[in-house]
Amino acid sequence: MLHHIIKVTFNADTHASIQWNFRPQQSEIYVVPGETALAFYRVRNPTDKPVIGISTYDVVPFEAGQYFNKIQCFCFEEQRLNPHEEVDMPVFFYIDPEFDDDPRMARLDTITLSYTFFEAKAGQRLPIPGYS
Repeated sequence: MLHHIIKVTFNADTHASIQWNFRPQQSEIYVVPGETALAFYRVRNPTDKPVIGISTYDVVPFEAGQYFNKIQCFCFEEQRLNPHEEVDMPVFFYIDPEFDDDPRMARLDTITLSYTFFEAKAGQRLPIPGYS
C-alpha cells in the first residue's frame, strides 16, 4: 500500500494572560503515516519575573486529530521560565498508519498542529481537546 505524504504545519499562540515570545522552530515538516517526527518550539520569557505557563494544543482539521499521536510533548505540563530565559521544547509525534485507510482522509495532505500558552494560575482548568 502506498502511504501518502502529509505536510504538518506548526502554529504558536499566546493568550493575553502571558507575555511570552513563542514560536515554532520550523514552519512545516513532511511525514508518512507511521513514521515518527520531531519538531521544536522556542519560548522566551521577556519579563523581569519568573512566569509559569501551560499550553494546550489543537489539531486542524479536527477529523485528523484522532490520528495524531504525541509521544512526547510539553502541553498540559507547567513550564517555569525565569526572567529572560529561553528554552526549546520538543514535540515527538507520529500520524497513525490507519490514517491511510480512512476514506475521509484521502484528500487531506496538510495537518496543522497549534499550541497556545496561558499563564498558569492555581486551580485553573484548561480545555483539553477531545476526539470522539
